[in-house]
Amino acid sequence: MSKVLYITCNPKKVEQSFSLEVGKNFIDEYKKVNPNDEVFHLDLFKEDIPFVDHDILSSWDKLRAGISFEELSSDEKSKLTKFNSYTDQFVEFDKYIFVSPFWNLGVPPLLKAYVDTVMVAGKTFAYTAEGPKGLLNNKKAVHIEARGGMYSTPPMDSIEMGSSYIKNILGFMGVSSFESIIVEGLSIDPTKAEEIKSEAIKKALAVAKNF
Repeated sequence: MSKVLYITCNPKKVEQSFSLEVGKNFIDEYKKVNPNDEVFHLDLFKEDIPFVDHDILSSWDKLRAGISFEELSSDEKSKLTKFNSYTDQFVEFDKYIFVSPFWNLGVPPLLKAYVDTVMVAGKTFAYTAEGPKGLLNNKKAVHIEARGGMYSTPPMDSIEMGSSYIKNILGFMGVSSFESIIVEGLSIDPTKAEEIKSEAIKKALAVAKNF
């Protein structure tokens, strides 16, 4: 049995979002094929994701200096506990499904904030004499992303920092099995949007069967 973390980052309802609709088809199909797997949905817009702010940085500095957790300020302890809970949760899972829109050439800010809580030295990667080494080996991931324009091919592929970002940060943490399901070109010709979504759903169902 595998533990699957289904991470969505979109404030819209499923029926209003191309990425969420494709994502729902993916996870529903996955559950059909893998009925015994544990699937947990993490909706980032319903979470209180802690940013790496002064309290987080200050708490890390104090802990490195030998100060105990109990000696931290109440704000530092509260934020660090929340921060660590996301890191520890992420490590526990075997498979990750990210679902997000493509905003301003990248991922939504809440998704970046979430990434900061899971990309932690000593837990998901380590610094070694040979350089950084990912610790999340033998795990798999899929990223489902909807884009208004076309960014998979030249010349726009060079400025695509959405799915490529997710792939790179996961690879940095040792997750080498990664696949993207991209729904793009939706705003170029809105009359073809439903057709584009349908093709993406077909791919999502196929990928889900073997994920």
